Amino acid sequence: MKFADLGLSDELLQSVLDAGYDTPTAIQAQAIPSVLMMRDIIGIAQTGTGKTASFVLPMIDILAHGRRRALMPRSLILEPTRELAAQVAENFEKYGKNHDLKMALLIGGVQMGDQVKALQDGVDVLIATPGRLMDLFERGKIMLNGCSLLVIDEADRMLDMGFIPDIETICSKLPPQRQTLLFSATMPPVIKKLADKFLSNPKSIEVARPASNNTNIAQHKVHVTTRGKREALRQLLRTDNVSTAIIFANRKTTVRELAKSLQQSGFSAGEIHGDMDQNARNAELQKFKDGVISVLVASDVAARGLDVKGVSHVFNYDTPWHPDDYVHRIGRTGRAGASGRAFTFVTDEDAEAIANVEKLTGMKIPVFTLDGGDAAAEAPAAEKRERAPRTERAPRAEKASRRERAPKAAAPVDEIEVSPEVAEEAAPVPARAPRARRDEPRPPKDVLTELPSKPGEWNGPVPGFLGVSAL
Repeated sequence: MKFADLGLSDELLQSVLDAGYDTPTAIQAQAIPSVLMMRDIIGIAQTGTGKTASFVLPMIDILAHGRRRALMPRSLILEPTRELAAQVAENFEKYGKNHDLKMALLIGGVQMGDQVKALQDGVDVLIATPGRLMDLFERGKIMLNGCSLLVIDEADRMLDMGFIPDIETICSKLPPQRQTLLFSATMPPVIKKLADKFLSNPKSIEVARPASNNTNIAQHKVHVTTRGKREALRQLLRTDNVSTAIIFANRKTTVRELAKSLQQSGFSAGEIHGDMDQNARNAELQKFKDGVISVLVASDVAARGLDVKGVSHVFNYDTPWHPDDYVHRIGRTGRAGASGRAFTFVTDEDAEAIANVEKLTGMKIPVFTLDGGDAAAEAPAAEKRERAPRTERAPRAEKASRRERAPKAAAPVDEIEVSPEVAEEAAPVPARAPRARRDEPRPPKDVLTELPSKPGEWNGPVPGFLGVSAL
């Protein structure tokens, strides 16, 4: 089957051919005709299957006829992250070049003024993240009652990020008579309930088992210690014929520290994570796409939807906490029929997490052993030098015997004779008077209010409110 068999317009077919495509993927072949027939769609497909084009292409033809109105977008695409929204916008620019369509990108992290200006001029396609859309809607800067086509992309990711209440609110503001397309890699019960509530007699399209593996990706797990991760990563980057690589870590602090460490080791590395503003994230991503940097260290904010051609390797520096994230991470390589390699570093603490990944994907990930034995399980040389070798340490038994042979002398204090000169030099501050013996009678309380008459004795009255005794 060719794109020409799907019912797309000649102008759109030309744009697709200019982009270098003539054969649709499985989900594109099944979804595009149904979308053109104005049916609601539930599309279940793993990442990297061409899902974005399966709704972008028919939307362009559907929206080719109609009129724009200020503040009232004709269609709405909801994306969980800024990067995914920007990726969809790029697709519209690429495939819609022969159509007179206006698009607006509504995402956080950038100035709101230009976005509001675009809405005032009228847009055919609004691509938005839920947070920024809700913000502008509550400010009265946008109206949704003219939207006739809604796309909810990466619905399971929306669930993970806590956007489902916002999605439900947005859906309730849209016209009841509309076309709705929902795409997700998995179909948990919450997403199924959402689809049942807001989709009308949808057609279900499932091109692969949820969270199944891309057969173009050679997957490996590497047993390491936490201290040995960096050395193992450097060794693989140098020896496994890496052209471009994305390295995923679970924490933003790890992303920053790892990127800096790789730069110090001579790698052209960049970073992308949630603490960076949108302009900085876009700049790093563009450097990676342009080949200015060959290694991109990322948090899961970049795991889904990033379509960068020619990524040869994906490294899970940390085993992902959620098994679904594993599939989406490694999906950055092996795209569009190309082959790729994915390595996952596994420590003893990751045993449960990697077991969940293997259970979800239905395969036992083979173990990869680094050259020179299990080098990854050892601490890096710099860390080894900080610790004294075991041979230089005294065994515990020997230390114990030394203590037994040379016990400390514990003579009573009153048996030690000290000359007056030594006592005066060692203790320049006059010593306090010795504590009264228990068998001596205590002085009456009113004595505490009298000043001492002899040096070395208690030297001041105790205020009565403290309720303490000087003896």
